[in-house]
Amino acid sequence: MGAQPSCPLGRRQRQQLQGQVDGMLRTFLPCYRRQLAAAVLRHISQELGPQDPAGCQLSHTKKLPRVREHQGPLTLLQGHPPQWQPTFCVLRGDGRLEWFSHKENYESGGRPLGFAALTGYTLLTSQREYLCLLDDLCPSSSGDLALEEPLRVLEEPVSFALFLVHPFRAHLCLEARPAGCAGLPERSGLLIGPSVLQRSRAPAACAFLDAVLLYRRRRGHAGGDDGILGSDAEVLSAELMRELLPGLRAQTLRSLRGAGRARARACAEFLDAVHTAVLAWASSGLRAFQPEKDALLAALERMVRADLEQILQQRALGARRIETEIQGAVEACLCQKVDPQLPQLTLALLSSVEATLRAVWTLLIQGMDRLCHYLRKNPSGTRLCREVYEFGEIPWDPELMQACYREAERNHSHLVQLAKPFDFLGMRSLVFGAQDLAQQLMAAAVTTFLQLADQCLTSALDRSQAAEQLGKVRGLVLKKFTSDSETTRWRFTRDCLLGIFWPFVWSQLGLRCNLEPPEVDGDILAMGWQVLTTEGVYRDVIQGLLLQRIDRELKKILGASDRACSLADCSVAQWVQEGAGEHLTDSGP
Repeated sequence: MGAQPSCPLGRRQRQQLQGQVDGMLRTFLPCYRRQLAAAVLRHISQELGPQDPAGCQLSHTKKLPRVREHQGPLTLLQGHPPQWQPTFCVLRGDGRLEWFSHKENYESGGRPLGFAALTGYTLLTSQREYLCLLDDLCPSSSGDLALEEPLRVLEEPVSFALFLVHPFRAHLCLEARPAGCAGLPERSGLLIGPSVLQRSRAPAACAFLDAVLLYRRRRGHAGGDDGILGSDAEVLSAELMRELLPGLRAQTLRSLRGAGRARARACAEFLDAVHTAVLAWASSGLRAFQPEKDALLAALERMVRADLEQILQQRALGARRIETEIQGAVEACLCQKVDPQLPQLTLALLSSVEATLRAVWTLLIQGMDRLCHYLRKNPSGTRLCREVYEFGEIPWDPELMQACYREAERNHSHLVQLAKPFDFLGMRSLVFGAQDLAQQLMAAAVTTFLQLADQCLTSALDRSQAAEQLGKVRGLVLKKFTSDSETTRWRFTRDCLLGIFWPFVWSQLGLRCNLEPPEVDGDILAMGWQVLTTEGVYRDVIQGLLLQRIDRELKKILGASDRACSLADCSVAQWVQEGAGEHLTDSGP
């Protein structure tokens, strides 16, 4: 994916890498199986348990979030020695960037000259910043400067420079023409946000992400980061690449000739070749596991539905015992580490979410008012039909949604600093989550408006009556939007705080993931895999105690209204224990 590596992998290197991928899968898949059992239990418990009385007011669309395809001319730095070469680039909806020699080659169905999946890339727009990054990766000695001649091209002034960098992928250096920049909007692809895997609430997707976090904790990495973006194979490949990266980089830099910047780019190309091979093997391993996973999910669902009451009783017994054992240690950790930072971090997150929701509110009003304006002018004109279509496309139009996305990014640096003491490096994922939230809320509001308008507007109404009816629809949609915004604000902030604090508290308590199942309660087994584990109940208890703190802070800031209290059960964090563990709620993974 990306530029061709100048150092192709040898047979011995490929065999060694394949063995490392196989070893990772042998370690990861047992974690995945256990998390599948836990995810099925959470899903069924939520499905059969008490439902949120408030619910969503807006009609949420069943369409998957879409990203429009973009295309335009870009100049790409490629070749050996590297030179700026004109290309025609296409950014696919799945975040895959392809480049062709000419637009005609693309339109005739020709194969691209190259491509790169942009998940996990970082966009730099400063030549100086990119050159500094190369120097940091591989510093040059004074005697090496004369050898840098092939990369002098990077020091030449470039207009509208775009540098896409990745820890273990080939760098992409692009120059956009002013008109071309509009064709490749930043949010819609250059930094890819949540994929279907991260958006999904299906048990298999939740179990996979939980298994990745468990896999990391077993390797001593407790804090959150941005490494869970992309497909399942991309996430697993990134995990292994991060483990191998220090050794690979040191080994590669020693074997490469040339000066600092040239060696840094060559090293990135070699790592890209390694990642391509790792991704292919990880994809193959997960495909081979698919039939077993499907059979296990079906068996788990049958077993859990049959024995749900017994399982929940066992879990409650275990939770009460564990809470008695660890509550003092958890409370001490929360008082010393979490409480001093919780108010400031909560306010900062709320501020970011509220600004994003205000931008969505403003854009929604503008769109509805525009439709009302054209209805009054000509209720049956072709212009009105076009305006209705464009209104329906607002959530998928990155240029129109850009103001909402910028608000979600505005406090990014401040939030990074606030979360740093908790070893949390996943703030970009939270920003993507807020942007995704803005898109979903706008899509729900647009869908609701069009549905209600279709119900009340009939051919029997004259222009004045139609405008009056549409005005009533506008007011009703804004009322529903306000209700769902309150729900969204509480839920998203709560989930973010849990994601930041929970891994830190777990690591501070010194709990390990190889705990034995509780002897008193025993385990319920399904096809050899545990539905209830000690580690899972420990997690539930700790998260429950932590969420009590978070809910108390949110109620202090937002007010303890009846509606706010009901939202406590809507979090993405799952299996939270309330009180002494006698009542269980499910609120996502």
